[in-house]
This record gives sequence, structure tokens and C-alpha cells, in this order.
Amino acid sequence: MRKRSKTKTGATLVALGVAGVTFLATGSATGHGYTDSPISRQKLCANGTVTDCGPIQWEPQSVEGPKGFPAAGPADGKICSAGLTQFAQLDDPRGGAWPATRVTAGQSFTFRWQFTARHRTTDFKYFITRNGWDPGQKLTRAALDPQPFLTVPYNSQQPPSTLSHSGTIPAGKTGRHLILAVWTIADTSNAFYACSDVQF
Repeated sequence: MRKRSKTKTGATLVALGVAGVTFLATGSATGHGYTDSPISRQKLCANGTVTDCGPIQWEPQSVEGPKGFPAAGPADGKICSAGLTQFAQLDDPRGGAWPATRVTAGQSFTFRWQFTARHRTTDFKYFITRNGWDPGQKLTRAALDPQPFLTVPYNSQQPPSTLSHSGTIPAGKTGRHLILAVWTIADTSNAFYACSDVQF
């Protein structure tokens, strides 16, 4: 009788342990989204192209912070990490040495998001750094052109698991720049941020 009781207790503990692991795995796996075209810093960390990235390598979809950028949102110098200290490596300019996607000024480009949770969406906005910005410095609002060069309204709809849309890269850009993509969620107070280094 006693033996049976211990076995039942052991089985219950194992079941609870499995349930806990499943819950934790599901919690991180149901994250949210990131850009892979142009490839974002978080995706470069997740696919192993860039190392010494910390926890972002396991959850590139989780760069989530307050919405309302640029009037609100993450603080200057913490924009690429959405202000999350565990993802601070994304704010590190690494001496301007992040791998960069080649783009052409004034040409159409296809931007692509990958989603692990499909939130109702207000819009997608894309900002780019000003001419003469310093790629060796952390990203600030002053380093960006004040208006997004592309805004894609989404009218509170849920995107598919992969979403692409085209827009024209601003003319008059040369050298190295950074594109900040902001995915604004309709039914929460947050947005998702993705920084992509580009080379004209």
C-alpha cells in the first residue's frame, strides 16, 4: 500500500514536471515576431551569423517594448533592444561591424516579417538613419530621419505567419545605414522592434 502511494506520488511529480517544461517551452516559443528581410540583428544572432549575443539568440521574436515610437517607446540608445536589458547586445553597434544587407537607394525593396504569435496589428513602420549618422554609436531618435519612409496600415487584422510588403528605399542615401522596423500591436500597449543594418 505504502509502495503504491510512493509510485503514485512519483508519477504525479513527473507529470507536473513535464507539464512545467511544456509550459515554459510553449511560453518562449509563442513569442511574437522579427524581420528577416532585411535581416535584423536579432535574426543574425539566432542563426549564428553573429555570436556573443546573450539570450536573444534563443528568442529573436521577443524584442517587445512600449508602442508610440518615436514620441514614446524605448529610450534613446536602447531602441534596438526595445529597452530590454537582457537583449542589450542588440544596442551595441559593435564598431559598425554588424553584417549588412545590400540595398539600392530609390529602389523598391521587399520587407518580410516572421511571426510566432499573430497579434492584431495597427501598422508596420520603417525608419532609416539620417545621412551622416555614426554607425559606431547606439541608435537614437536624433540619428533617424524624423518620419518613417514607409507605413503599412493593417487595420487591427492578424497577419499570417509570414508577411511581406514592398516599399521604396529613400533616395539620396549612401554608405552604411540602419533601418528600424516597428510592428505596432492594436490590442496591447506594446510594439515589436527590429534593427537591420544595410549598405547602399
